[in-house]
Amino acid sequence: MYRFTVTTNLPASPNTVYEAWFDNDPHSEMTQSPATASTEIAGIFTAHDGYIDGINLELAAGERIHQTWRTSQFEDADPDSSIELTFK
Repeated sequence: MYRFTVTTNLPASPNTVYEAWFDNDPHSEMTQSPATASTEIAGIFTAHDGYIDGINLELAAGERIHQTWRTSQFEDADPDSSIELTFK
């Protein structure tokens, strides 16, 4: 298992970034690739034109996003990857 932390400052409020993550158009603009989003726990999302799909595990508006995801290249036996975003 690999774990790492990336920290950055964005010229936007935590709520703006959080909301963009769950809005199809802004998310697609951020990644330069089609994406779909869900704002529900256990909701399904896609990114990079269907190359990535995943599930929302925990959501705290403007504060935290925790999701699992996998790509179309994962083998069935491969575990899901996980991403956790925190906003301050």
